[in-house]
Amino acid sequence: MSSTVLVDAPPRTVAGILRDAHMAAEALARLGHRWGDGPRLLSPGDEVRVVGRVLPGLRVPVRTVVGTVSASGITSALRAGPLPALHHDVTLTPDGAGTRVHDELRWTSPLGPLGRLADAAVLRRVGADLLTARRAVLLERAVELMAGPVIVATALVRDGRLLIAQRTRPPALAGMWELPGGRVEVGESEADAVARECREELGIAVRATGRLGTDLPIDAAVLRVHTAELDPGSPEPVALEHSGLRWVGRAELAGANWVAADRAVLADLEALLTVPVRR
Repeated sequence: MSSTVLVDAPPRTVAGILRDAHMAAEALARLGHRWGDGPRLLSPGDEVRVVGRVLPGLRVPVRTVVGTVSASGITSALRAGPLPALHHDVTLTPDGAGTRVHDELRWTSPLGPLGRLADAAVLRRVGADLLTARRAVLLERAVELMAGPVIVATALVRDGRLLIAQRTRPPALAGMWELPGGRVEVGESEADAVARECREELGIAVRATGRLGTDLPIDAAVLRVHTAELDPGSPEPVALEHSGLRWVGRAELAGANWVAADRAVLADLEALLTVPVRR
């Protein structure tokens, strides 16, 4: 069972919306289902807990695990529940300035012939309603994010190590680690914002070199991570607006106490630090 829709937003933005637990929870709530606790932004390996409303008065717990997350799509599969198997695959394809989203649910019916009757009477209706609700929420959220502010974060790598900065504010985030960055100003390109924020926060000169991972929704704004490198002759980084700085290797990434949004790109950062350094 599948649904296809054209969304007026680029694939990285659409992928960011789809990995946002708030988007999934809203779609489920419209149908009387409940989303369980978990991270705000889903990453590979995350477990998703849902209590599904199959019939009036009948609720069924389901646990799935996220497989892949990228600008090309998101996959997940059943970990525990009433079905022998369940797969949810979302494929994202660039289409002009937008993205064609193919949202597919595949499952194996339980209990032989009796299960096939339940499939025809109940499961297909639940699946079709869920795909319709997801499509509606996705389109609504895409309009909001495309009109909202953009925040850039900088993945600055030198000799196979990544620069991370320790926050001082707000109190709820003080002491946590993040990628340096800030809001893109009116009329400013994202690459220019990366350079300006690094100059203001770290006293360094950098050059943006590319994008990393999906967009990351943060309330009404969208966070975009850019890779960068130091300009030749740049001063060493100094913590002008943070309480501390660290250069960390791939093995140290998971041990840092990351802010939630940056934790969502850990797999991408690990892959970035695996790439051989060009000399």
